[in-house]
Amino acid sequence: MITGAPILDQCTLSADKEGGILVERLSSYLERNNNLVFPHQHNFYHFVIFTNGGGKHTIDFDEYEVRPWQVYFMIPGQIHTWNFEGAVEGYIVNFSVDTFQTFLLQPDYLSNFPFFLGLKHTCVFMISHEYQDTILRVMDRLIQKSFGMDFIKVSLLYFFMVLEQQMEPNERHEASSYNYTLLKNFRALVEKKYKDLHLPKQYAALLYITPNHLNALSKEYLGLSAGELIRNRILLEAKRLLVVHQHSISEIAYELNFSDNSYFTKFFKKMEGITPEEFRRKKQ
Repeated sequence: MITGAPILDQCTLSADKEGGILVERLSSYLERNNNLVFPHQHNFYHFVIFTNGGGKHTIDFDEYEVRPWQVYFMIPGQIHTWNFEGAVEGYIVNFSVDTFQTFLLQPDYLSNFPFFLGLKHTCVFMISHEYQDTILRVMDRLIQKSFGMDFIKVSLLYFFMVLEQQMEPNERHEASSYNYTLLKNFRALVEKKYKDLHLPKQYAALLYITPNHLNALSKEYLGLSAGELIRNRILLEAKRLLVVHQHSISEIAYELNFSDNSYFTKFFKKMEGITPEEFRRKKQ
């Protein structure tokens, strides 16, 4: 198994955390971690609220302009970097994978929030004016560090619910919906098996539904076919591995279970418009 971009552990970024949660003003965090300008991954959940500043940041190779009252969410494994301009202010929160798994009856409860699905159309958005004062109060209270861990966890859950309320209705899904549960299971399977299973019918069989049903679910909730979701995940991993320059194209093709290097190159060029070699040079 070959490795991708450097993976940062929450503990390497700050010793000043408790119970697997770090809440900090963004300016202080950047001052202490001013070398984090290279592409890297996290093994923890991470979100940032910008209240001032400019520049750019990227998540899984999608670039975003920094704007006041923008918020972005990242799940473990995503790759990102940033290039800020001027004085950047805001808040940053990191928390470990098991923070809420051991706190809530439903271990995967966070996946009920659309911004924790790792999808680019729901992980970066603007906080509307009517919610800004509420968000400030919650974050400032958390930074005081004068409360117990249970209070901090409840406050974060409240924060997530407030943000979800301002999202478009078609981006909010009923957590108890059978179809939405099926979709979550499909995405979890893709995350586990995308290297080995490349066809929608293979996932449909594991979910005990028809390929047509799976495709309809994916289009309803995500706006893309099941096949597109699978191919996008394979492409994303290819990009993540390509930015690590010690891996050859052949090694990456083998890692992603392509029969040969030429087939992988054709797949990548069809999806991205350029060859893997051209993508690698572009990202140097």
